[in-house]
Amino acid sequence: MRAPRLLGLVAAASLVCGMSACASPAAEPTPSATGPVVSFYGDSYTRGTGASSPDRRWSTIISSERGWHEVNRSENGLGFVNRRASMGPGLDDIPAQIIADDPDLVFVTMGLNDTFSYDRAADRIRETIDSDLQRLRDGLPEARIVVVEPFWYTADRPPSIDVIAGWVEDAAARIGADHIEGASHWLDGHDADSADSWMAGDGLHPNDTGYAYLAERMDAALRALDPPL
Repeated sequence: MRAPRLLGLVAAASLVCGMSACASPAAEPTPSATGPVVSFYGDSYTRGTGASSPDRRWSTIISSERGWHEVNRSENGLGFVNRRASMGPGLDDIPAQIIADDPDLVFVTMGLNDTFSYDRAADRIRETIDSDLQRLRDGLPEARIVVVEPFWYTADRPPSIDVIAGWVEDAAARIGADHIEGASHWLDGHDADSADSWMAGDGLHPNDTGYAYLAERMDAALRALDPPL
C-alpha cells in the first residue's frame, strides 16, 4: 500500500540539443523507493542533462534523501510552449502523464526554454502556464504541487525570464500551490564564462557540482515551506 498523501502541494536550439548531442541521464522512476510518489515536470535542468549519471541530478538527490519514489517526466528543451507540438504521441501532453502517475507531490520547474519563444509567443506562454497548472490541480486534487521559479544559466539575463517567472508565480497562487522563488539566480556567478564555472562541457547545463548546489538550495527551500517538505 502506498504511503499516505503529503500535506497540502545562445538560442532555443542550444538547450534542445538535438537531442543526441547532449549527455542526458534517462528520465525514469526510482523503483527502490517506497515513500510518496513524486512526479517532476521540467526541462533539461530537472532531467539532469550535463550530470555524469542520473543520481547526480538535483531531483534524484532530494528524492533519495527523503525516500521519495521519483518519476521524472522532464524533457530536454521543454517549455510551456517550447517543443510541445514537436514531441510526438506520448510526449506531447506530459501533464496528462503526470496525472496518470497519481503522485502525492508534483514539482513544476518550467519556463527557461520559453524565454527563447517570448517575442513571438508571449500570450501563448502565459495561457499555457495557467492551463497546465490548472489541469494538474483539477486532475490531482489531493496532491501537493510545488512550482519553482524557472532556472537560468548566464550572466546575461533577458527581461523575459523575470516576466515568465512572474506569470509562473501568479499561476501557482491561483491553484493554491507552493511556490519557490529565486531559482533563476541560484547559478549566478558560476556560468560557463566565470572563473568558477559549475557548467558541463556544453556550457549550457550544470555539471555534478552545479546540480549538487541546486539540490542544496532546493532542500533549504523545501524545508522553509509551510508545512515543510
